[in-house]
Amino acid sequence: MSYPEIDFLFLSEEDMIEAGVKDMPACIDTMEEVLKCLNQGDYVMAGENHNSHGSQISFPKESPFPNMPLDEGDDRRFMAMPAYIGGPFDMAGMKWYGSNSKNREKGLPRSILTVMLNDKDTGAPIALMSANILSAMRTGAIPGVGARYLAKKDAQVCGICGPGVMGKTTLAAVLASCPGIREVKVKGRGQKSLERFLTYAKEKYPEIPVIRGVDTVEELVRDTDVIAFANSGNTDPSTYPLVKGEWIKPGALIIGLSCFELDARFLADRCRLVVDNTALYEAWAEEFPYPSFGANNIIGSKFTDMIHDGILQRKDMHDLGDIIQGKKPGRETEDDIIVFSVGGMPVEDVAWGKRCYERAVELGLGRRLQLWEKPDLA
Repeated sequence: MSYPEIDFLFLSEEDMIEAGVKDMPACIDTMEEVLKCLNQGDYVMAGENHNSHGSQISFPKESPFPNMPLDEGDDRRFMAMPAYIGGPFDMAGMKWYGSNSKNREKGLPRSILTVMLNDKDTGAPIALMSANILSAMRTGAIPGVGARYLAKKDAQVCGICGPGVMGKTTLAAVLASCPGIREVKVKGRGQKSLERFLTYAKEKYPEIPVIRGVDTVEELVRDTDVIAFANSGNTDPSTYPLVKGEWIKPGALIIGLSCFELDARFLADRCRLVVDNTALYEAWAEEFPYPSFGANNIIGSKFTDMIHDGILQRKDMHDLGDIIQGKKPGRETEDDIIVFSVGGMPVEDVAWGKRCYERAVELGLGRRLQLWEKPDLA
């Protein structure tokens, strides 16, 4: 970049697809590098603790102002998710997140996402990119890293709860990391969304002999090697999919991208508990005062609540980065039941955005936009 003139690259969704944003194996490899950086502390996210998920605007249920958006249970919010990640990425940036469930009535996705990459020294914009696919891919890829290190090598049956976008990318990641999968079970709340998912999966993965829907959480979990919860959820744990310990196959890996409930005593006594970044859950415990689980519907917040209650010791909540780097074992026995919590972090968006940006530059994709030729206020 030649200062003081500043321009930056704009990448549309079509540009991002051409740049390889849908390359799941590459995304899994990238997320593994991200987890190494997190484990080493070579990153910064929002907040005084440097580990906040982001800063969110939510709206009131009532307002005297006629144009003020209202909370009508439609997930209407805005969120800024800034981060810097070092290591092989050495990049600052932010994901900007706007959400409204009623978008579907307009033919739009619930969330509309962009990522901006910035020069770490000057703050100058480097690239602005469409990020719906980017975010979905990095969300699925973290479970792919988890399956790579935590699933049994002979895993054959995968279960997905939630036949939406997260379910699709998580399935892609699990299949990339567990090539022995021969059966996929899917549970959804609505028949239409379930049928759409099954049609998609059968066309996308014709090599999988059995892809079928199930009616209950019990059927999803029983005799299943890798189970992923990618369903939508709210702040009431009593409404979360309930998993009973007696349903879980010895050696199973349960991945929680979203909400599910499992007895605390069973978690403490029978399961090996792993999180994607310990500091994220400690930050959530600060931001969502005890009990955190519910206010935040990721199972890792239940782990920190259990530590608060004395049911679990801090040393028994393991960081996947420690396992990747060989500091701790992942699976100690073939019968270990492992619960892996996935929180999602903006460092992942910045890292995968950087990789896609580099590929776009190589291919000559996107178009340059000028911020200024010379700053008027310098």
